[in-house]
Amino acid sequence: MKNIVLTIAAFYGMSSVILGAFGAHAFKKFLPEEKLASFEVGVRYQMYHAIALLAIGLFFSFSNGMERSAAWCMMIGTFIFSVSIYFLSFADHWGVNLKFLGPITPLGGLLMLIGWGILMVYFMKMKFN
Repeated sequence: MKNIVLTIAAFYGMSSVILGAFGAHAFKKFLPEEKLASFEVGVRYQMYHAIALLAIGLFFSFSNGMERSAAWCMMIGTFIFSVSIYFLSFADHWGVNLKFLGPITPLGGLLMLIGWGILMVYFMKMKFN
């Protein structure tokens, strides 16, 4: 589990830097400002969760369900949230109707929130020295 979390954290971090660079330069040429702003939200949340997953992967042993659940919720939630925003940002440019992704984006956000909530409960239960 540790290798999965750290690999996904690194992939999310790397791809958010790449996508952020494209958003700041190449995509500015053809995406409207409001679509570019949405795209940047996806990139920002992807990077935030890459950093969180990196910390989780480095410090957790994944010996209990709460640690595993928090990681899975964040990994899956980040993917659903950010990727759906990326596709919605490009839908008009591609000339495709992807409006069905609109209700899916909040599901990704909900999974991220659940992951953070699990972490909060986990830390409340922990006995730190």
